[in-house]
Amino acid sequence: MKRFMHSLLAKYMLIIIIAIIVIQLAYLLVGSVAIFGFNMHEDEDIDASKVENKWHEDANNIDQVNEVNINNLFKKWKEKYPEAGMFWIDGEGKLVVEIDATIELPNKWTSVYTASFIKERYDGDPFTVIAFLENSESDGFIVLEISRTTFDPPILQASERFGSLILVGVFVFVLLFIVVSFLFFRSIQKRLLKFQDTMGIRDVDGLPIKLEIKKEDEIGELEKSYNQMVDELRDSRIREQKEEQLRRELIANLSHDLRTPLTKIRAQSYTITQEKLTEEGRKAVRAIEISIANIDRLIENLMSYTLLMASKYKYEPSEIDITRFIRESAATWYPAFEKEAFDINVSLESLGRWKIDPIWMGRILDNIFQNVLRHAKSGKYIGIKTESYEQYDAIIITDHGPGLTRESHEKGAEIGLTIVDMMVKGMELDWEAESSIEGTLIRIIRYR
Repeated sequence: MKRFMHSLLAKYMLIIIIAIIVIQLAYLLVGSVAIFGFNMHEDEDIDASKVENKWHEDANNIDQVNEVNINNLFKKWKEKYPEAGMFWIDGEGKLVVEIDATIELPNKWTSVYTASFIKERYDGDPFTVIAFLENSESDGFIVLEISRTTFDPPILQASERFGSLILVGVFVFVLLFIVVSFLFFRSIQKRLLKFQDTMGIRDVDGLPIKLEIKKEDEIGELEKSYNQMVDELRDSRIREQKEEQLRRELIANLSHDLRTPLTKIRAQSYTITQEKLTEEGRKAVRAIEISIANIDRLIENLMSYTLLMASKYKYEPSEIDITRFIRESAATWYPAFEKEAFDINVSLESLGRWKIDPIWMGRILDNIFQNVLRHAKSGKYIGIKTESYEQYDAIIITDHGPGLTRESHEKGAEIGLTIVDMMVKGMELDWEAESSIEGTLIRIIRYR
């Protein structure tokens, strides 16, 4: 129950209940005004038959019929019924006194006009009462005219009199209800938008930040669940970092431990080569040396990859003549490619000076050349060239091997190209590889 009372549904239901109560109070107020506003005097009687009897009674109670007394009587009734009209026709048919008559009256009344007037006003509107003075026709008669709306129920009179005001009040209330509803849903929208904006904010660890919970409603429950998710993500990140640290330490320790036996194997292999061997023995020793070199290179790549992942691989950029650097790096690989009978095609144009780390760039070129030597040996071709365009400069290395998607008996873990990717991006360069059955093209790009 407590949870429901804090919910958005409960709050909006409260707004609706308050609106219904206000409407009921408004109707009660209008009814009260009608009842008490139109019955302020206890002796006030607006029943038609009683008004008629009272008019006849007052007409009979006039002590002396004259203009003064008739005027006094009319004033008395005018105080009770301000909207009433009255006039006196004497015994000779002459209009003597007239107050607020509803029509223009003739000064001389004939019997025919009198009969026509009585016929026209019978059961009509305005309500008309004709009373002879002192019950004598010689003194004439007095006439009272009151609009029949005077006898309507008070609530109906209030509606007629204040109808426009009531409509305005209803309109204002409906408008107020709409404004309150708008503000209610606007506050919900603002909280959701704030929630959305906060979800896009990241702390120094790249994780979402927690929300400040201010209300215990549905959105508050959602914020609480989101904060719980952030805590779980943070715990997961901590566990992942610990596992990553353990993995790096394991790789580093394994790399160190593997180098010692490899050194011994290499020494023993050299000792064997000093002995008299058959042709088959020399081939076996050569195969052992190649395997040792491959394992040593794999360990080196594994160490480099671990250091790069931990952001501990030393990076010292400097401005170098990149074309000259490529030429010198390629020259160190000439003997290896010539030994395998590669057709070497080098076409270098000046690309100016690049601000890069020469050790990183050397490692990139070594890994690419080694990859060509191992996987594209069947093509017997390597091309090294440079290109310069308006938007960028590029180093292009091509081969005629089976392509990167084809299997190779020396394929290995391909960690070398992963290191190339990390180092290229670390120096704010770009690279792309295009591979097919006709060979592979690797392009290292520096945008201007």
